[in-house]
Amino acid sequence: MRKNDYRKLAFMGILMIVLLAFHTYTGREKETFPEVRFITESSVPLNLTDFDPNELDAKQWEHLGFSEKQISTLLNYKKMIGGRFSSKAQLKKCYAVSPEKFAELESYLLLPDTDKDASSGKFKGYEKKEIAISRKFNPDGLSNAEWINMGFSERQAESIIKYKNYLGGSFISKEKFKECFIISSDNYTKMEPYLLLPAKTPDHFKNSAKNYAVKSRIQYRNFDPNMADLEGWKALGFSERQAQTIVNYRDRNLRGSFKTPEDLQKCFVISPEKYQELKPYIKLNPTVDKKQETDFSKIDLNIITFKQLLEFGLDEKSAGSMIGFRKKLRGFVNKQQILDTYNIDKDLVQKLISIAPLDVSNVPKYTLTEAPEEWLKDHPYFKYSADKIIFYRTTYHDDQKILKLLKLKPQYEERMKLYLK
Repeated sequence: MRKNDYRKLAFMGILMIVLLAFHTYTGREKETFPEVRFITESSVPLNLTDFDPNELDAKQWEHLGFSEKQISTLLNYKKMIGGRFSSKAQLKKCYAVSPEKFAELESYLLLPDTDKDASSGKFKGYEKKEIAISRKFNPDGLSNAEWINMGFSERQAESIIKYKNYLGGSFISKEKFKECFIISSDNYTKMEPYLLLPAKTPDHFKNSAKNYAVKSRIQYRNFDPNMADLEGWKALGFSERQAQTIVNYRDRNLRGSFKTPEDLQKCFVISPEKYQELKPYIKLNPTVDKKQETDFSKIDLNIITFKQLLEFGLDEKSAGSMIGFRKKLRGFVNKQQILDTYNIDKDLVQKLISIAPLDVSNVPKYTLTEAPEEWLKDHPYFKYSADKIIFYRTTYHDDQKILKLLKLKPQYEERMKLYLK
């Protein structure tokens, strides 16, 4: 009897501890967790084009710059929603995709904007085609039209050829062909038996057009390197990547112009041999009136253009990030926001904001009770609390009361207040 009494007392003691712990836990105020923000080192791949995220395997997500943990979250999220992303909005909800990363990928996604667009039939931009192959072939020799006839879209065909040119004019091996982002795992499996390419990449191969360039007879003509655009440099025998490097070097490092022919030698993608080939045809024209330089002390940072940012010295990635973030915010309200922009050259931007003015008079601001739902759900500072705001304002009509109910961290509340009346 005594033994049973002890057991009962012990059980009652454990039960009381559990109940006390549960009461303490449920009685606490809910904590406000910080935003989850993933940082990736790589940006959009060189040959990225339209793609269906439903077709990507783990390796292809990795090419897009996602970490192993993020990829696992993405694939699990896809399973949870039924095995397919039905819209851009649905993919955007996955917390492994940061707002900045989604902004980079959005224009390439072959998905309707919303589930409503999908059900209404508004999305007509993409019809999946099966790849048709009837004979063995060497992919090095296929034209744009032949890739399209095989079942790829026009933009996909262009990207496959760009990737080949990036490698130097040849896919080199089945291994390298498989690395082309446009070639999904399923399509590669179908194509592999028909590919007339070595299985393995040679040990001495380097991912450079310099080593595997297709020799062609280029008909050189006199040219001004300060007037040459991307296509102009490609016509001189450079790969797209090399051409972009030269343009960036001129526009960013040299602030828009080569002063002497020797300046071209300092660009690392122009080999000494290539420079000697080009030298007789380089004609810097000092008599041509230079474009009027922008007076950045008079350019409003809320209307400065992508082209003007490039003129100031930002690269395309920095300029695109700044313009994209400004668009999401509907305008900057202070210069610190510009410095906080993801993926920018902070030193150059610091220099820019110390010179250029910021006019905030046209930036839209609302009260929490009047703000349009679309604005709340899309604005970077409100989107994570949008549903709660919409719910609370059905009962309360005072911004301070709603802010108190949101229980935000002080820094998040201060960000919101920048755009509140």
